[in-house]
Amino acid sequence: MAAFLSVDTKGVEPESGAPAPDRLISGDPKFRTWNVEERDGGLYAGIWESTPGKWRIVYDEWEFCHILFGVSVIAEDEGEARTVKAGDSFVLRPGFKGSWEVLETTRKEYVIKL
Repeated sequence: MAAFLSVDTKGVEPESGAPAPDRLISGDPKFRTWNVEERDGGLYAGIWESTPGKWRIVYDEWEFCHILFGVSVIAEDEGEARTVKAGDSFVLRPGFKGSWEVLETTRKEYVIKL
């Protein structure tokens, strides 16, 4: 196995998904996830994409995100709403609770540590 791994969608079959029905706030968002790395100890890396819609998010994990395209609004309960777009990078820490609203189909690179 090579020690260098490109993070892209070539040659990786995406998983399809959607928010859990009890978390859906509005719209009909559909997810595609290209999980290109999965390691023991709960480490994941890949690309995620969603069509427009809004749902509740609750993070038990740590996640680094880099937006490749699209526009989304991430709002923290009792806190600030932040608009993220292509080129933006951020971390969502364990304990983050709020909502994710995709205004324009959004694709991000991610690294998750459980």
